[in-house]
Amino acid sequence: MDKVKIVEVGPRDGLQNEAKILPAETRITLIEKLTGAGIRHLEAGSFVAQKWVPQMAGTDRVFNQLKRLPDVCYAALTPNLKGVEAAVEVKADEVAVFTAASEGFTQRNINCSIAESIERFRPVIAKAKSAAIPVRGYVSCIIACPYDGPTDPVKVLSLVRQLLELGCYQVSLGDTIGVGTPLPTQALLTLLLSEIAETQLAVHFHDTYGQALTNIDRALELGIRTIDSSVAGLGGCPYAQGASGNVATEDVVYMLHGCGMQTGIDLQSLVDTGNWISLHIGHPNHSKVGVALAS
Repeated sequence: MDKVKIVEVGPRDGLQNEAKILPAETRITLIEKLTGAGIRHLEAGSFVAQKWVPQMAGTDRVFNQLKRLPDVCYAALTPNLKGVEAAVEVKADEVAVFTAASEGFTQRNINCSIAESIERFRPVIAKAKSAAIPVRGYVSCIIACPYDGPTDPVKVLSLVRQLLELGCYQVSLGDTIGVGTPLPTQALLTLLLSEIAETQLAVHFHDTYGQALTNIDRALELGIRTIDSSVAGLGGCPYAQGASGNVATEDVVYMLHGCGMQTGIDLQSLVDTGNWISLHIGHPNHSKVGVALAS
């Protein structure tokens, strides 16, 4: 049976974009419920300045107090050297660096140019490598940017190449504002796959316009087998008022199982987790499958 790897981003990317700030204890429970449902790779938090991202305060406590399972990868986002040093301290299994294929987005989100972001990664990746920790790269705005408009696919290819050459084992491709549709998605992925192996690419689609599953299906047809998603669709889209952001893990898993693909995830347990965290966040579950299968 064809196996697909889910990278669960709810505890970091999802919660980071929610208005409500959850205590470390609730985040720990969320992570343990997710791994109990069969998730084997997840973002457990990020080491960023608390004043900029208060939702991620206490990530060191999350890592230190988690009941870790030996076959689960607990990853951390580390935007700078201080962040990766903190990740090494708590024995994160993986770290991630992020940039964008848009100058406007990079300037507004990490206060530097794309080229400068790459230079910033060098000591981060070197430190991770010295601690034998794998590094994953994220590229935002692969289809379009809220500031610069449509993104040139050639620019995405160049950036992915640079991240892989720096030492990232895989690059996650993010449609940050969720405007992608199947044809441009297929065109971009076909270009990337003409030079880069399927195993070195992951997809991270937002569902702002309801296109995420369709785009994921195109990625699967082209051979990509790593998908980022967020339980209960945690993490709204900050560029479209009221719109959903991350595609819901429950919806992705339901589709994959319906296509005969294996994830190792118990869907009902995942649904229960999504409904549980939605109550703690204080808004309805954004997963259609989560609502349909609510027990």
